[in-house]
Amino acid sequence: MESGIRYVLLALLLIIRKISTSVTHYSIPEEMKEGSVVANLATDLSLDVTTLNQRKMRLDIVANKKYLDVNKETGELYIVDKIDRENICNFKSSASLRIFNIEVEILDMNDNAPQFRRDVNHLDISEATPKGERFSLSNAVDPDVGTNSVKTYHLSESEYFNIEIQTGRDGSKFADLILKKTLDREQRAVHNLILTAVDGGTPARSGTASVIVRVLDTNDNAPTFDKAIYNVNIMENSPIGSLIIHLTAIDLDEGSNSDITYSYSLYTSEKTQQTFNLNPSTGEITVKGMLNYEDFRIYDMEVIATDHGANNMNDNHPEISIKSFQTPVTENIEVDTVIAVVSVGDKDSGDNGVVDLHIPDNMPFKLRESSDNYYELVVSEPLDREKVPEYDITFTVTDRGSPPLSDNETMTLELLDVNDNVPQFPRSFYTIRVTENNAPGDLLSSLTAFDPDLHENQYLVYFIIEKEIANTSMSMLFSINPENGNLYALKTFDYEIEKEFLFHIEARDSGSPPLSSNVTVHIIIVDQNDNAPVIVSPWRAHGSVVDEKIPRSTDKGSLVAKVIALDTDSVHNSRITYQFLQVSDATLFSLDQYNGEIRTMRMFSYRDQRHHRLVVVAKDNGDPALSATVTIKLSTVETAVKAYSDMTEVPLEYDIFSDLNLYLVIGLGSVSFLLLITILVTIVLKCQKPKSSKAAPPCRNSVISERNSTVADSTLVSNDAYWYSLFLAETRKGKLVVRQPLPKGSRYIVSSIPRGTGLTDTSDSAASTLQVRPKTFTVF
Repeated sequence: MESGIRYVLLALLLIIRKISTSVTHYSIPEEMKEGSVVANLATDLSLDVTTLNQRKMRLDIVANKKYLDVNKETGELYIVDKIDRENICNFKSSASLRIFNIEVEILDMNDNAPQFRRDVNHLDISEATPKGERFSLSNAVDPDVGTNSVKTYHLSESEYFNIEIQTGRDGSKFADLILKKTLDREQRAVHNLILTAVDGGTPARSGTASVIVRVLDTNDNAPTFDKAIYNVNIMENSPIGSLIIHLTAIDLDEGSNSDITYSYSLYTSEKTQQTFNLNPSTGEITVKGMLNYEDFRIYDMEVIATDHGANNMNDNHPEISIKSFQTPVTENIEVDTVIAVVSVGDKDSGDNGVVDLHIPDNMPFKLRESSDNYYELVVSEPLDREKVPEYDITFTVTDRGSPPLSDNETMTLELLDVNDNVPQFPRSFYTIRVTENNAPGDLLSSLTAFDPDLHENQYLVYFIIEKEIANTSMSMLFSINPENGNLYALKTFDYEIEKEFLFHIEARDSGSPPLSSNVTVHIIIVDQNDNAPVIVSPWRAHGSVVDEKIPRSTDKGSLVAKVIALDTDSVHNSRITYQFLQVSDATLFSLDQYNGEIRTMRMFSYRDQRHHRLVVVAKDNGDPALSATVTIKLSTVETAVKAYSDMTEVPLEYDIFSDLNLYLVIGLGSVSFLLLITILVTIVLKCQKPKSSKAAPPCRNSVISERNSTVADSTLVSNDAYWYSLFLAETRKGKLVVRQPLPKGSRYIVSSIPRGTGLTDTSDSAASTLQVRPKTFTVF
């Protein structure tokens, strides 16, 4: 494949059974107009045009932009968008069933002119430099490839310089400046040259750069006087210090090379040096001693003018030239990969011409000398674009002269991203509280992950990892926005039915291959006070009124009724308190606000009415609070009840005595009647055989309802539907609830007994006692 050609691989997908691979090659020039036809794929691939739609023919291009497409009606491959070859990367072909690989060759057009890395090249060259010496120049680059890239260089006309074109390892062209004639600073101190780079396109394009050569002086000129011999006449009586002559020598060099010192030569006599003084800096000769014409008529003196130049000075700056530089590079580039080639040099001799090249420390690169004055810049450590996206690498070359001279050049290395980072959530576990009775579609939370990669490697998509609960998938309960991670509820939640959910959410990037991570989400349904209390005791057959009977002989503090309400809300909202909404005699009855027990505050008197109406409200702890009410009608009777219980014997035997009307007995005054009563009482007592160690005394506070049900320290519950609720309510208070059958019918005694005790007595009253043997009772 020619260097001026780049290929774009496309996959033409046809859904058919037979698997086939064929390669068709097309060549097109870049920047063709939109809609231009490249080829007819149906004809070239022997496809039936009428079936292209049915077979779902499509052009699959893995790239950020779609440049080509296929007309499904005609089978023609045409241009969708103008193609710039310099911006296109090679594409990978992909197919599923039947694959036709099409290579579309993008022919390069010469649409870019060469450009120099430096617009101006400054060179300092000593006039003592021998001809044939070469100097590195900044090379030109051309985005075009092949023949359209840089082909040659031209130098403006000069009698002192020409160029020699070199080819780098990567095929790039660069030029060396060659000195073809010795320089003379005194004739020409600066040379201005133009270097032109020309590509091989048709028509050819070019770029230029200036080359400014400054000629450095060497001490190649000796000081000279304007005359070889000076004749001076002087009077013999001239005073001491008189100026005889001011000698001036001229040196065409510059700097220290032109600084002159004057001195007598060895051919000047001692007598003359004693008579005349020579200023070494100014060249002035003055009278130093007495002149006598009779002693000396002629004085001959030879004066030498000497400059301060040296034979070898460090007057040349070291040179540096970047021959090739690879940028950008992917961040996963392998260690020891060469990314630049650098050449250095110095025109001085000795230590002045020895140079050292170095780059800044603490960079993941190192210099490796490949040949004389050539160095390779290689990767020494793994690179990470997420930590450092680019590097400014400064190459510094320094000679070993005194003082040392140096030069530098900075290049920027850009790193390209690869998908090497997994999306990260800020937390690994999210707890989200959702109040029940929410509206469907409510936003619950935003679960956003972060990926430090770039472009498609950074674009995240969010999923709910499927998990079924009671044959219901999470996707039917919750929804997440795949683009931003917003989590929504799809239904209204009820705390009394669903209290929490646990599932996972995955964040996946769009890299190749894609990377992903997940986070655990714990949804907690928060209770609202949306359930009113339900009164489960006392049992009400119809309506909300309960009829109860109690003996008028009930003692103070006796339990006459107990209200129990249940609330299905959470613990906080289900805390029940009891209050009298209405009471016929506030001095006679009291209500415990926490356990709902109604007790007598005093004994009944003959003035108290026989019927009492109590309305009790059970209110929960919610905000706002919900409540339920029950009405209890209490009737006092002149009846005593004796009850015996024995937990060792399943039946509980009891006698129901008729009321003895003492007034009737006194009225009759019949001895025979008293005798009969005595005999009956004796017979009944003998028929009862209670065990002395386990029998309980008769209970004066027992209550007989119209349904012949007995309550001992509790309220009668004769409906099995409320038994379990009553059991829970009592056991929460630390009591055991025991239910036993009574003889002569399906009636039950429900008793509340503190846990861990054998016998329980009711507070102040002599209430009937239900004896319990630990671990032998049965709960129904």
